[in-house]
Amino acid sequence: MKADVTVIGAGIIGAQTAVQLAERGLSVVIVDPGPPGGEQAASFGNAAWLSSHSVTPPSSPGVWKQVPKWLRDPLGPLSVRPGYLPKVLPWLLRYLAAGSTEAKLRQVAGELRTLLKDAPRLHEEVASRAGVPELIDVCSGLMHVYRDRAGYEADGLGWRIRRDLGITCDEVEAEELAQRQPELAKEYRFGVNVPEAGQCLNPGAYCAALVSYAQTMGARRIAARATGFRSEGGKLLAVETTQGEIACDAAVIASGARSAALAKQAGDRVPLESERGYHVTVEGGANLPGPTTSVMVSDRKVVITRLATGIRCAGQVEIASPDAEPDWRRAEIMRTHLGAVFPELDVSEARVWLGLRPSMPDGKPVISRARGIKGVVHCFGHGHVGLVSSARSGKLAAQLVTDEPPEIDLTPFAATRF
Repeated sequence: MKADVTVIGAGIIGAQTAVQLAERGLSVVIVDPGPPGGEQAASFGNAAWLSSHSVTPPSSPGVWKQVPKWLRDPLGPLSVRPGYLPKVLPWLLRYLAAGSTEAKLRQVAGELRTLLKDAPRLHEEVASRAGVPELIDVCSGLMHVYRDRAGYEADGLGWRIRRDLGITCDEVEAEELAQRQPELAKEYRFGVNVPEAGQCLNPGAYCAALVSYAQTMGARRIAARATGFRSEGGKLLAVETTQGEIACDAAVIASGARSAALAKQAGDRVPLESERGYHVTVEGGANLPGPTTSVMVSDRKVVITRLATGIRCAGQVEIASPDAEPDWRRAEIMRTHLGAVFPELDVSEARVWLGLRPSMPDGKPVISRARGIKGVVHCFGHGHVGLVSSARSGKLAAQLVTDEPPEIDLTPFAATRF
């Protein structure tokens, strides 16, 4: 088989990349062992919000003080399985360093803002071209809720940074919050609304629709796993897969949490880890009790979203081997949070799920050309901003493949930063 470009991965990053390449008239092969948007993929189970304001890295000044607690509490908002600690310790140290000072927070935030700005509009445009405009709500806004103003002020640095970047953040007092989120538990009496943000109403269906759209333009999909590259004189000749070789001039590594081994073969060692995330979903229609728009519940570190298919509660982080057995107690914690925040919602039959976030320690993805093989492009490691950043990330990957000038400065996202 031969193609101009092989896209390794059919998650939301690979799907957006394939669309951009196919729209440019290139012949594309998409390689992934699982179905696009299937339950095996992180793109299926994310929190579904297009949070263009998610610009600060996951760590922050003083968060290192919480490390002993993480190691003691297997059910906390960020836990590390003890047996995995020796392997993940270098990653954790980089994670802590990335947000250790206000200056570092501001630098990362400014860089991520270039990637996330206008994201809901970009998704609206690509969803319309793919024939699924109903899956993107570009003007829903997103709301962070707190028990009181004191909780909000404790997060003040993050909100100041956002405002300094030009992001509008509207404070919502108790009476207005009760009107805007009438089924929210009454102990939450303060909110911050971010009007520029939006949401996807069915992330799995959106991912599948984008791959299908790429296929209408001639892209082909192979149910296989990419295992490496064949090159000569430092130039890519083919992508090796479990179903044979795909001869091609270019390849994009967009295989999420499984990308590090391929990146290494292409000449770049990257500190990629999988942040295992759980969710619960109460399936049903618009009559289900729950949020009017997506809410981030500050003290519980979860996002609760109304999807086309039901109410989803997602969030928190477990650091463990990608192949470790699930700890479904963490999903039960999600169920508990969902029932407590929206007490009128029956959570007894909620479905549980586990997926792997592909995360870099500084909260920024890798979007760059590979050092070792000409023709290979990295586009992975998006962590908590995979869905929201995917529309622009796919365009940037396509620009690197076709030697177009990238629309933003990609220096902060280079694999060589490590």
